[in-house]
Amino acid sequence: MTTSQLLIFAILTATMALFLWGRFRHDLVALLALMACVLAGLVPAAEAFAGFGHPAVITVACVLVLSQGLQNTGAVDWLARSVLPRVAGRLTSMAVLMGLGALLSGFMNNVGAMALLMPVAVQLSERLELTPGQVLMPLAFGTILGGMTTLIGTPPNLIVSGFRAEAGLGHFAMFDFAPVGVAVAVLGVAFVALIGWRLVPARKASGAEGFETGAYMTEVRVPEKSKAIGLTLRQFEAEIDDSEAQIVGLVRNEVRMTAPHGGRRIREGDILVLEADVETLAKALSAFGMKLEEQASSSEDEEATEAAKGSKAVDAKADQDPEDEDSKRDADIVLRELAVLPGSSLVGRSASDLRLRTRYGLNLLAVSREGQPPRARLRTLNLKSGDLLLMQGPAEVMADFVNDTGCVPLSERKLRIPDKRMAIVAGAIMLGSVGIVTAGLLPAAAAFTLGVVASMLLRTVPPRQVYTAIDWPVIVLLAALIPVAGAMQATGAADLLARFLVETIAQGNAIMALVVVMVTTIFLSDVMNNAATAAVLCPIAIGIAAALGVNPDSFLMAVAIGASCAFLTPIGHQNNTLILGPGGFGFGDYWKLGLPLEVIVVAVSIPLLLVVWPL
Repeated sequence: MTTSQLLIFAILTATMALFLWGRFRHDLVALLALMACVLAGLVPAAEAFAGFGHPAVITVACVLVLSQGLQNTGAVDWLARSVLPRVAGRLTSMAVLMGLGALLSGFMNNVGAMALLMPVAVQLSERLELTPGQVLMPLAFGTILGGMTTLIGTPPNLIVSGFRAEAGLGHFAMFDFAPVGVAVAVLGVAFVALIGWRLVPARKASGAEGFETGAYMTEVRVPEKSKAIGLTLRQFEAEIDDSEAQIVGLVRNEVRMTAPHGGRRIREGDILVLEADVETLAKALSAFGMKLEEQASSSEDEEATEAAKGSKAVDAKADQDPEDEDSKRDADIVLRELAVLPGSSLVGRSASDLRLRTRYGLNLLAVSREGQPPRARLRTLNLKSGDLLLMQGPAEVMADFVNDTGCVPLSERKLRIPDKRMAIVAGAIMLGSVGIVTAGLLPAAAAFTLGVVASMLLRTVPPRQVYTAIDWPVIVLLAALIPVAGAMQATGAADLLARFLVETIAQGNAIMALVVVMVTTIFLSDVMNNAATAAVLCPIAIGIAAALGVNPDSFLMAVAIGASCAFLTPIGHQNNTLILGPGGFGFGDYWKLGLPLEVIVVAVSIPLLLVVWPL
């Protein structure tokens, strides 16, 4: 083994360890790996950022923009309401919802498809008398399965196609993935709709009104003359015992006490940290004359601001009708439950960092995270993807906040723009781009870039929104790992590892080697980013095919399918992360449905690969 091979293996091992640890963002880890390769002389400094011009990276960015156009115009909302049955039973409803999610994911960003259909899934769970999680997890898995059906369905497919072209075999066509991908997706959806949804843990009782998000952690201030003053914490809990709320902390004089003693008496000005659902919070506030801490603080801030304005401001307001001002301020004040999407600008930031009141005029009233109360103060709590936020503020401002930050309102939404013409235009642009690629008139990167230009000119995606529609962490991840994967090939490390797998594990059997590649890809996709997995394993797959003297397309397709089958963990795919909070799931809840589904994927796809892409 040469020095360069030892270095690239050491860098890859450290990179995968960092991916598994999860302490740092995936794009940062990828950049660290790239810079390590540059410093070690494995990647020439002049070619370090060549990945940003790679056709796969350009195509992923363009598809994200075109997906935004479908969302902006309401094309997907219209499709969902046209296709989904309103009175069908569980089997039909679940199959149609998953089928629609899979279909959309074949032609747009599957995280976007999931975000659009989440509110529909929540409402469907109420009608079917299931928990939200029992519908959300099947939907998430359906959107993941749909990504394997087309070239643009998921970033790993584009990466696999790029490596095929670099190997001198040309790019995969738009629907080369369909013969195997569609069959696997259909059987996967059928399994989940018939049997699989029963394996999803039911974390919340069904049949309740509204969307049960589990326990919120929120802070309640004890004002002057509150009925709670003088009660012990134990007595307070006894008073609200029927509501299933509990005190999980106490803040007194800016000092937080976790799990305070039940004999401690409540004082004026104390802040009680409660774990409760939305209805329970309302009952407790009403019964004891208390206020949510964010509302109380907001009122104080407003009073201080008004006092500082002086008499000149008072004179100016004298000519205004107080009732008109009150009506303007309070008419559209709403409460909204929002789920934080992966990649949202809220991730890693607190309410204080975001300056929610001064920038948006919104209050963060409570947070729910996997049904557990976070330990930090509400204002300083760093938010994570999958968190549920209880927000208060004007309806129009709330809508802007949702669009700006990347959240999903967990309630029924009207069509974004009731203009069918624009929805048709957005759909036509997407279909036109797909048609150009399918006909071989232009490469995928050029065809979808043309679609983005058309979207900007026809205003289905305003020019100012083009750059915000792109998931930049994914783009940086791909662009950084492509040169690292190239270093694996240039140093001979990919061939060395391929020979080891062929001779030691597969023992020279091509079919066994195909199984090994797919299972390895699935395992890595469950614990690290699927695009990163594809970038690392494509050179190895090509090397294995060369060592065995067989068709490399079979092995590249095995990588593509395996990278689209992250069903065991909430970190394997962004859609799995997205349902973590709304479904009330824990880390170990995914494998109960995910493991049988992955077994089905392997059992179905291996024989199909041997038929469609024979060795």
